[in-house]
Amino acid sequence: MVLTNNVTIIFLLGFPNLQNFTFLFFSLLVLIFCGTISGNLLIMVLYLVSKTLQSPMYFFITQLSLCDLLLTTDIVPVLLHTVLYGGSSITLIGCFIQYFFFATSESSECLLLSVMSYDRYVAICNPLRYHCIMSHGVCVTSVSMICLVGVIVASVNITVTYNVYLCGRHVIDHFYCDIEPMMHLFCAHISILHKLLMGSLIVVIPFIIIVTSYVYIVITILKIPSTTGRHKAFSTCSSHLIVVSMFYGTLMIAYMFPSGGESTTLSKILSLMYTVLTPLLNPIIYTLRNNNFKEAFHNLKSIVKSK
Repeated sequence: MVLTNNVTIIFLLGFPNLQNFTFLFFSLLVLIFCGTISGNLLIMVLYLVSKTLQSPMYFFITQLSLCDLLLTTDIVPVLLHTVLYGGSSITLIGCFIQYFFFATSESSECLLLSVMSYDRYVAICNPLRYHCIMSHGVCVTSVSMICLVGVIVASVNITVTYNVYLCGRHVIDHFYCDIEPMMHLFCAHISILHKLLMGSLIVVIPFIIIVTSYVYIVITILKIPSTTGRHKAFSTCSSHLIVVSMFYGTLMIAYMFPSGGESTTLSKILSLMYTVLTPLLNPIIYTLRNNNFKEAFHNLKSIVKSK
């Protein structure tokens, strides 16, 4: 493929109005980055070493941690450089590479959350056939298909935009290379394809699956006669529901909100939520609210101390 653009460098503005808060914001981002890496790696290690976590639900949580790790290592290092130096230069190729990993991880996470909601639906609404329906082979195949779809969506977006001629200032008023702010650089209008792929296929359809699953889950839980039984059933999916609400809430508002003017600042804040803060909170939500994770963590500490 021959690149038709003579543009080689893109400048990311990041957060130009931080002024006296640069060092504080940078330090906070470093702490979040370290916490995100540590928390998600801990979940993956606990899953690998603990026999009590060998179930479909924890397998999907581990894959979610993998997506969060990919997203964090893709976005945060460039963000730190942008904050520290008041902006960041990135090659056009590098910009597309960053977007590829961002789109792959975000798309995979959207689809993974919908599969996790279906997993909770089967566990609560059809518990006798749970291990038959959600077998290890089905789980691995589901994750493989999710990764494939994520790569295809990112590749299609890049293929379409790669040869579109860039005009005007080669500056992105954002802290990473997302297609939405990059649209202002392109001479052609290609936002319809992006909204179709990321909006309909990756966001709306999985969200419908999640809502449908939880409607049936709530109906089933309300039919349970005892209060203890209802509480126990709901506790198995409450962490996932919190993560879905937090992730989809900020993601949908960010992509639905008009760009330009004062809304650009809001878009950046929302983007910080689902690219930086959510990957930090996901392992905290799942570990603090789950007794099996707590038990596995204490067992791991005992093994480490004994050695």
